[in-house]
Amino acid sequence: MSSGLPSNPSRRGALQCLACGGAGTLFVLVGGVLAPLDLALAATGRSPSAGAGVPLFLQISDTHIGFNKEANPDVAGTLKQTIDFVNAMPMKPALIIHTGDITHLSKSEEFDRAAQLMSGLNITELHTTPGEHDVTDGPGTEYFSRFGKASDNRGYYSFDHQGVHFIALVNVMHFKPNGLGGLGDDQLTWLESDLRGRSSSTPIVVFAHMPMWTIYQPWGWGTGDADQAFSYLKRFGSVTVLNGHIHQIVSKVEGNITFHTARSTAYPQPTAGNGAGPMPLKVPSDQLPKMLGVTSVEIVRHPLALSLTDTTLG
Repeated sequence: MSSGLPSNPSRRGALQCLACGGAGTLFVLVGGVLAPLDLALAATGRSPSAGAGVPLFLQISDTHIGFNKEANPDVAGTLKQTIDFVNAMPMKPALIIHTGDITHLSKSEEFDRAAQLMSGLNITELHTTPGEHDVTDGPGTEYFSRFGKASDNRGYYSFDHQGVHFIALVNVMHFKPNGLGGLGDDQLTWLESDLRGRSSSTPIVVFAHMPMWTIYQPWGWGTGDADQAFSYLKRFGSVTVLNGHIHQIVSKVEGNITFHTARSTAYPQPTAGNGAGPMPLKVPSDQLPKMLGVTSVEIVRHPLALSLTDTTLG
């Protein structure tokens, strides 16, 4: 597969290419809200905003290790490109969040290959939430045996980092009518308890695999019981909700909540309603890197703020 990059690009040249699209997303906290930044600026060491923030975390999604069809026969190769880009950043985030579909068929050897690749990241703290390909294409035990410890094998859990409260939710285990994702009563009860007593000024980052708002119901791009979750989140001044699943950037702001989806590092999917349904989308090989990417988040302390950046592989 042609990557559209020179075989041995300089870091500066690679960053210029990445700035054209998205190798992930870097997030910055700006005014209490996560907002997009130019990831290439962070990677060159220049301040991406007037607030002079530092990277908070990097989001990668839908690596689909094990996929080998025409849309991208080398998903390991494009993930490796992403990892090389992250490792070249002088301003590195403190942690990485993977928003699901680590593998394509939930196979042990796919998880092993994904772990081997991601071990090449020089960022040690990794947080995950499962995609449906990680838990429903097989017995579901492979994901939890590797990533279940943080959540006591429930999949959903929370943690705090640099003044931000992170919440991992699972919406691929209780599907609703029309294929919408679902959280389920037990998880919603846990979420209400987890948020109780927290200051409304605490920045909140929620991450799940499927969209937490209904982007396109006929394709199941949404979460059927998400409104209940948002009833617990509405009192907070800054809430950022991240997901993968649809392999493309779709964002919106609704009141105090910023919604943002991530590109895949594996292959694109069609835009909502364009075609028979969601499926791997074949594009010319020189266009593929521009449709794959990651998201980064940066944090600024004065005032406390978050900012998001999407970057492509070409």
